[in-house]
Amino acid sequence: MTLRDRDRWILRRPETLPEAEQLQLKNVRTHCPAIDALTRHVRAFAVMLTERQGERLPDWLAAVRRNDLPSLHTPAAGIDRDRDAVIAGLTLPWSSGAVEGHANWIKMLKRQMFGRAGHQLLRKRVLLA
Repeated sequence: MTLRDRDRWILRRPETLPEAEQLQLKNVRTHCPAIDALTRHVRAFAVMLTERQGERLPDWLAAVRRNDLPSLHTPAAGIDRDRDAVIAGLTLPWSSGAVEGHANWIKMLKRQMFGRAGHQLLRKRVLLA
């Protein structure tokens, strides 16, 4: 078992893991309380994300802080800095995915043209595409 395998087991839906991998993960979780807590937190966040349960975020953050897991300190701090927006993203059905897609497409065009032309050519490529 590698660290990559262990991470993949933790991040996947439990029901999609083959039985052998489920047993290996169970063995790892039994022998390492930190990995057990990490797995519980990651899966709880996944449920919040997929089932739009943003109202549970404050309780999740409190539980992460109680367990004092170094690997979750940075993500929890980032989520806490913009808590209202994260709760809205985990709760509301709207998405800014289409807007982000267009922004990334324009950035890709700009990178393709790096050093070749100025703003006018970029503008024409965006408008004519």
